[in-house]
Parts: sequence; C-alpha cells; structure tokens
Amino acid sequence: MLTLSTLAKISNAQLQGDPDCEIITIAPIAEAQQGAISFVSETRYQIHLKNTQASAIILSPQIATQFSGNKLLSDNPYLSYAQITAALFPPKPIAYQIHPSAIIHPSANIADTVYIGANVVIEAHCEIQAKSVIGANCYLGEACTIGMGSELKAQVSLYQNTKIGQECLIHSGAVLGADGFGFAPHKTGEWYKIPQIGQVILGDQVEVGANTCIDCAALGVTYIANGVKLDNLIQIAHNVKIGEHTAIAARTAIAGSVTIGKRCRIAGAVAIAGHLTITDDVIITGTTLVSHSLNKAGVYSSGLVVDENKKWRRNVARFKKLDDLYKKVIKLEKYLIKGAKT
Repeated sequence: MLTLSTLAKISNAQLQGDPDCEIITIAPIAEAQQGAISFVSETRYQIHLKNTQASAIILSPQIATQFSGNKLLSDNPYLSYAQITAALFPPKPIAYQIHPSAIIHPSANIADTVYIGANVVIEAHCEIQAKSVIGANCYLGEACTIGMGSELKAQVSLYQNTKIGQECLIHSGAVLGADGFGFAPHKTGEWYKIPQIGQVILGDQVEVGANTCIDCAALGVTYIANGVKLDNLIQIAHNVKIGEHTAIAARTAIAGSVTIGKRCRIAGAVAIAGHLTITDDVIITGTTLVSHSLNKAGVYSSGLVVDENKKWRRNVARFKKLDDLYKKVIKLEKYLIKGAKT
C-alpha cells in the first residue's frame, strides 16, 4: 500500500487531489474499484472516466478536466503506469541457493549469491555471476556466461559459448545458440550441412520472450545489443545484429545476416529477408514483408488489411490483373502522346 503522494514522486507526475489517498493495486479503468489506481493513455478509453470507481487515475494534462477525482498528471501515462506498477508489486527477495539436484561441472565458476533451481545442468567452464537466477530444468552448454543480476526462467537452453550480459531476462522455452540454418547444395536433392561455429552474445538489460530462438553465427557473432526487447515466438537467424533499445513483437522472423539499427520498433509477424540493413529509428507495422534494405528512418508497411471476404476475394482477383492493366495503360499512353504530336 502506497499513498498517492508517494506514487506521484515515483512517477514524476503532478498530483491533483488527496495526497493521503491509499492505493493498494492497479487495475483496468473499466474494472477498477476503490483502492485501485488506473490510467488512460489512449483516447478510446476516455469514455470510462465518467463511471470508473478507481481511487485515482493517471492521465495526460490534455484530458485532465474529464475526470474530477484524484489524478496524477503525466506527459507519458503509460510510462507512469509501468513505474507505479513496479512500486506496488516489487520483486520478491531471492533466497540464493543451489538445488541439490542441479548438475554442475567442477570447472564452472559460480558466484556465492546465485539461485540455481532443480535439475539444472551446467557444463564445463561456465560462469554464473552474482545475483543471477537460473530456473528449474535450464541447460547451459560449455563455456556459457551469465552476467550479474540476470535471470533465466525455467527450461531455457543455452548452447555452448553463449554470453548473456547483466540484468537480462530470458523467458521459458527460449533457445539461444542453436545451429543456424546453413546448408550447401551438394548433389541433386542433397544438402551438405555447414558447421555453425559462431556464438550468440546478448548485451545488458535484454529481454527475450518465451519460445524465442536466436541462432548462433555461422562464423563470428549473432549480437543483440543493450536494452533490446524481444517478444515470444521470434526467430532470429545466424549472424543477425540488432541495435540498442530495439523492440520486436511476436512471430517476427529475421533471416540470416540482417543488421537492424537502434531504437527500431518491429510489430508482430514481420518477415525480414536475409542480408538486409535496417537503419536506426525505423518502425515496421504488423505482417510487413521487408524485401529490401531500409536506409531512411520512418514507418514502413506492406500486406493487405482485413476486409469482408467477398470484397477481399474481388480485390485479390483484380490484383492478379494489375500487370495486364498496367501494360494497357502504357500502350494507351503512348498512343495518346503519339496522337497529340500529330
């Protein structure tokens, strides 16, 4: 439980109302009851301001007059919500210990203040730095490094030589360092596997979502820079480089040797072809197919938006005739230009 004045200081927000109002939780604005604080960061939720039962609301100064109760005015209500949630629900203290069922190679270097859960396997020459947490059933291949304060949730797999920076969070089912998809055509219908002898390196404060896969480099490094945030079910192929503070949503697939710049925002189900470069500060909307490099900051999109099935089918049929229509237009244009000259 925290007072509204305390939450105002934590979120750097302007308080209007009772500074001693006690807040015990945070809730969606349409469901919030007394003792809860909520927030409005999008215009579509403003309709709930008249009827909400929340004890306080986080909102922008531009819509402050729409709510008469206790409020925290913030230029970034979503950020303030995140800061207040962290204050109301701090992480539980960790009892650092090594479960007796863990299998740890004698050559591994394990700091005193670490938590290692049940059935964890840690191979030779691994290094686990202080205040790290390794959840149950994790596997760390030979010569992996876990930086200070990082956490692996249950059932994370790290192949050999994977390096995790400080204060990273790797969610369950993630696999880092598996072989990249590298095969050379050998004979008719046959493929010769190319040994993948590189590694995966994560910078500091990287988050990797559940069941996301980051392949090791064929040669060199697959590198995820400081502050990158990866959602669930993302595929990152060999030798990809992702710049600082880029965020990527679920089901995006990035082919080999792609370089992505800093502060990019890539929405869900995006497909990025191999050997491309995406510059800093690019936003790519959902289901976009990136088939060429993006060398200028901005917002990029492709794909068809949802429509009624009958209309969509007609449009697809017409799209198939687009090339013929284009040729007819060019032919007509030449005919008209020729006629105008005579």
